[in-house]
Amino acid sequence: MPAIAQATPSVAALIVAAGRGLRAGSGEPKQYRRLGGRPVLAQALAPFLAELAIARIAVVIGEGDEERYAQAVEGLDAARLTHPVIGGATRQISVRLGLQALSRDGFEGTVLVHDAARPFVSAALIRDALAALAGEDVAAIPALAVTDTIKRLDDSGRIAETPPRDRLVSVQTPQAFRLAPLLAAHEAAAGQGLHGFTDDAALMEWAGHPVTTFAGDPANIKLTHPQDFRERDRMDSRPLVTRVGTGYDVHAFGPGDHVWLGGVKIDHDRGVVAHSDGDVALHALTDALLGALAEGDIGTHFPPSDPQWRGAASWRFLAFAAERVRARGGRIDHLDLTIICEAPKVGPHRDAIRAAIAAATGVTPGKVAIKATTSEQMGFTGRREGLAALATATIRLPEED
Repeated sequence: MPAIAQATPSVAALIVAAGRGLRAGSGEPKQYRRLGGRPVLAQALAPFLAELAIARIAVVIGEGDEERYAQAVEGLDAARLTHPVIGGATRQISVRLGLQALSRDGFEGTVLVHDAARPFVSAALIRDALAALAGEDVAAIPALAVTDTIKRLDDSGRIAETPPRDRLVSVQTPQAFRLAPLLAAHEAAAGQGLHGFTDDAALMEWAGHPVTTFAGDPANIKLTHPQDFRERDRMDSRPLVTRVGTGYDVHAFGPGDHVWLGGVKIDHDRGVVAHSDGDVALHALTDALLGALAEGDIGTHFPPSDPQWRGAASWRFLAFAAERVRARGGRIDHLDLTIICEAPKVGPHRDAIRAAIAAATGVTPGKVAIKATTSEQMGFTGRREGLAALATATIRLPEED
């Protein structure tokens, strides 16, 4: 059976979606409201589903929200979504219940804790969170420098202190932790009746663990007040225009026992000669998306002269391009791919390739078409010297002035 690339059993994501969102105004809880035609929760989940290094994703929901949750995740690639966890009366309780559920399932690695009310989290920020715990640290959080002067008030409402601004940061999610110490800190706080922690980093500080920071993302805003929704609705109301991009890639065969095609590892009597993992399908799709965006090509963003991309998994390139579409307020409508080779046979792996591409781009498999053909024994592919791929990406972007 072909293996989809890069899922790491030691990485999980915990999405907290149990709140009622009272400050956001009347109506449904904010995580189930729609922005740009999609539920907020679905938008928050998509970048985590696109990050194939994450092996499982658990969502903590409010009691009685099972039907809302099912509707919100309909159409998403649910293979790595666990059964939803029912949360508690506070965020702190909900996170603890989610961590306990992961632990009961035998998970004991790194967990990314993220608020569903932050639906604009980027693939880059998720990767930065994972990279921040690559060493010995047990906790790392995204932080932004504070640009406003901050005042601390006394009990009467008068200014008590003006902290130095250069030592202040605001923090975001996803926050990255080793599960065991985070769960132990949650259980210790609950055992002492302490329930006032506003984020998990504060709880880890209380437990005596050092917390490191990495750069946050100003676009990673939290939907809190009614005006947050009105502003996003205004942005999403701009007319969308269709744009089409094409991509092409080719790699020669070389020594090896497998090839990567569309994010799937396929046994073969040859490998490919390439700087990265040589996935012609994902390279072509990446260029197609970048072409539709008019943002250069794969070599512009991931030059082969840069040693960090040596042997890199190509789904990272595709996820980056898909995230660029979303960052510009756009949507991916369809991805069409043709693979050209005499061997290996693509047909037996078609569904796995569609699933891998859908996960990397945050779309449903129904928006991914895979075709394969030979070149009738003509040319370099016909002589079995290599393989090639052609791709077309259809997207919609907000109309520009």
